[in-house]
Amino acid sequence: MKTLTDHLAQYAAYHRDRRNIATHFIGVPMIMLAVTVLLSRPALDVGGLPVSPALLAALAAGLFYLRLDARFGLVMATLLALCVAAGQALAAGPTATWLGAGVGLFVVGWIIQFVGHWYEGRKPAFVDDLLGLVIGPLFVVAEAGFLLGLRPEVQQAIEARSGPVRGGGHAARA
Repeated sequence: MKTLTDHLAQYAAYHRDRRNIATHFIGVPMIMLAVTVLLSRPALDVGGLPVSPALLAALAAGLFYLRLDARFGLVMATLLALCVAAGQALAAGPTATWLGAGVGLFVVGWIIQFVGHWYEGRKPAFVDDLLGLVIGPLFVVAEAGFLLGLRPEVQQAIEARSGPVRGGGHAARA
């Protein structure tokens, strides 16, 4: 099984431009929320708990993230729980609200992503490996941690494999 560093370094190889990484801080959460919203219907009531495809997917993804890394996994599980809660709230409303929010977030999120990859001059990682769709949110969480000075050993290992971050108007990271 690939390690956290293996997955993040492979994904990072497609994301070395600061502007591309910046677009991921906006686009990836939008897409993640959109998918959760859209998968929140149908929901079956199981002992008072609405069980939907979104909940099942979030549980599977959460376990994957936790297996890779406990600290990042806990952050991802928390974010997934928030997305599921938001998705359930929107799915409980009118169909137009549920679909409009889900589709709108999805389309705008992907537009932002493709702008970032235009800056990068490289196709998105998922084109070569569909697992990139699951690693993308983890990459954003890891990059946020790196910006906060957390997990420098992971950042250094990733940059040793994929190269340093370059370009854009953001201040250089340590």
